[in-house]
Amino acid sequence: MAPSKDYYQALGVGETATTQEIKKAFRRLAKQYHPDRNPSNPQAAERFKEINEAHDVLSDPEKRKKYDQLRKYGAFAGVGGGRQPGAGGPGGFADSGVEFDLGDLGSFGGLGDLFSTIFGKRPEKEQEVDETIEASVSIPFRVGALGGKVPVTLPMAEVCPTCGGRGAAPGATITTCGECRGRGTISFGQGGFAVTRPCPVCRGKGKVPSERCPTCQGSGEVRIEKRLMITVPPGTEDGAKVRLKGQGAKGRGDVVVVFQVEPDTFFRREGADVVCVVPLNVAQAMLGTRIKVKTLDGRRVVLRIPPGTQHGQKFRIAGQGIEKNGRRGDQLVEVRVEIPEHLSAEQEAAIKAFAERAGLKY
Repeated sequence: MAPSKDYYQALGVGETATTQEIKKAFRRLAKQYHPDRNPSNPQAAERFKEINEAHDVLSDPEKRKKYDQLRKYGAFAGVGGGRQPGAGGPGGFADSGVEFDLGDLGSFGGLGDLFSTIFGKRPEKEQEVDETIEASVSIPFRVGALGGKVPVTLPMAEVCPTCGGRGAAPGATITTCGECRGRGTISFGQGGFAVTRPCPVCRGKGKVPSERCPTCQGSGEVRIEKRLMITVPPGTEDGAKVRLKGQGAKGRGDVVVVFQVEPDTFFRREGADVVCVVPLNVAQAMLGTRIKVKTLDGRRVVLRIPPGTQHGQKFRIAGQGIEKNGRRGDQLVEVRVEIPEHLSAEQEAAIKAFAERAGLKY
């Protein structure tokens, strides 16, 4: 029995079938055509394979949507309302008996991308692009403001040191894969199109060793914890990113680091300026004083507080903020006047006397 050219027909459901109906049809047919129930029937095995492919596509909303688009363009030899076999022009590519390799669809206005999305094969150019690893790194406020270095450990794949990526044990012989005959891919289906997937035996390599590498179990790669030292530029804000080229998997891909700036117990940021809050008692605010204020770089500067300073008033220390784009901001010192919560009888009498002499109501 030749596999159906239409996944809806393969499962025996209509185009408007719900996900639940598709799953129900799949379970019924899979039970009927399972190879364990049909050990001497190769046609049943092919049918079972086709049923699995149909369920894999139609049970996934995104894949099903793209598959329906393909049917609309006539990719299935006249079924589903598409163009009929032999139709001319770019749309007339569905011809009975013609097999389509997914790699040959680039000229059909994006249909190759649709096939690739559904069946898991990426365009050749995309396959050559190495994976980019993204990692979030938490950094102290002062490191983000002044710059510095922070360590980060990332799990990633590296070429197996035992087999050098070949997947073979030392001394093992490597032969052409008998399943895919060295192509690295296998095809399912026939007639209107063929679905091409990586070979599960050789894992897409086209060759198999007589004995798999004991370190990587034949995959050619191992998972490691790679430690990197990240340079944090001065003035780094929360959510800023930095790209480390060639530091990704197998030394080829990139690593993109996203910085998460931790809050500080003393400073907060306002653009290029930093703001800090310092407490003053009533006498200091009324009579004036001198205080030492800590700066971003850990030094302490003396700040003069004039008499009559009000709660919330800010004083500026020039050039002690965050440097960015050749400009350095300032440090703003915000005063918090603290009022005693409890007074002794003697203190209360003194305050009342002061209030009466100063004409203050209470």
